Amino acid sequence: MYTAEPVSTPPRPTTGGSSAPRPEVRSRLERARASLRRAAPALMVYAAVRATGLLFLSAYAWYAGQHPRSILGLAWDARWYFRVAEYGYGTLIPSATQHTILYNDLAFFPLYPMTVRVVSYVIPIGVINVAILIAWIATLLSVWAIYLIGARLYSRRVGIALVLLYGLLPHAIIQTMAYTEPVMTALAAWALYAVLTRRWLYAGVLAALAGCTRPNGVAVAAAVVAGVAMDFWRRRKAVRKRAEQSGAPLGRWRVTGGTVDWRAWLGAAIAPLGWFGYVLWVGWQTGDIKGYFKVQARWGSRFDFGWSALRFFKHLVTGTDYFAYYVAAAIVAAAVILLALCITDRIPVALLAYCGVLMLIGIGGAGFFQCKPRFLMPAFPLLIPAAIALARARPRTAWVAVISLGGFSFFYGTYLLAIAPLAL
Repeated sequence: MYTAEPVSTPPRPTTGGSSAPRPEVRSRLERARASLRRAAPALMVYAAVRATGLLFLSAYAWYAGQHPRSILGLAWDARWYFRVAEYGYGTLIPSATQHTILYNDLAFFPLYPMTVRVVSYVIPIGVINVAILIAWIATLLSVWAIYLIGARLYSRRVGIALVLLYGLLPHAIIQTMAYTEPVMTALAAWALYAVLTRRWLYAGVLAALAGCTRPNGVAVAAAVVAGVAMDFWRRRKAVRKRAEQSGAPLGRWRVTGGTVDWRAWLGAAIAPLGWFGYVLWVGWQTGDIKGYFKVQARWGSRFDFGWSALRFFKHLVTGTDYFAYYVAAAIVAAAVILLALCITDRIPVALLAYCGVLMLIGIGGAGFFQCKPRFLMPAFPLLIPAAIALARARPRTAWVAVISLGGFSFFYGTYLLAIAPLAL
């Protein structure tokens, strides 16, 4: 990460009513440009990988008589986001097969569709095109932050490997769809980077925005709170150690010495506001404080601590089902193993809290078993152990691994969107 100090040169004199940027503003812009230049190789690698995946999807879609844009912009939940962006909230659709299920668009958080709605007024290229464009921009922003996290914690090679593995996930095609996962991942990745660099207010605001994006966006708030708590504990430990060395008394809540950072606690307080704000708004709309959770229950989504997932694993072992279910089961199992490896590798607590909450929500929820890989996709820190191994592998071994992962990712992404009859 480029860490140049703010430029201390005096501002230029103003003429003709114009003013030059202040030194600190110029310094931030210079650091951002330098950071983007360093991340450029990772961005190009990711763009090449995902462009190849889109070519595979487009080729099969044209062969099957489908339009790739319609698949990316209107498949499954993307159609719901399109309706919210076009008409606002208020759509209720009963299930054609289960009378107890009533699909209500209040289950979909507002940040992404409302952003699409606003941008479509400014850029008149159609709601679907705007939705895809925003998803693609958000994906590139998330890749930038993912690289910075890997490079900061380990090395540039690990950062590039982390981005590459993220782009080669079996279900990575979702990263280029008009879904909320790209936007949430971008907000989450930058919030986590802000925590690692101790920019607490930025982290809190980004976490609040992530909480307005998806139900599991609350995991970002958990990461910020965990990061603040760890920072406070380390500050207390450092102050106590200095006090013991100097022989000075140390009060229970000693503020001197830097144990309390008001920006950190303010960031932690801001972080969950987005998620709680939308849940309370839905409660007000429905006239029931538990309205949001009842809306989700009518979709068939509820939290049962993973019992439904375990029963579905048993069903897959003892019976037969769609191919996508077996891939989802393998991804869930791999995620559990990767979380254990992240714990043993002692990655930062904020990243562990983020992944832990995502897995708790994703695996602990009932219903939509085939969607669990999508729910877990924003948990990119789980890929850190694999990224370290890939960065350290011999070139021949790395190429074999990347080509194998790429082949399956391109095939499976095409299968999910153009062939599989299951909701994504």
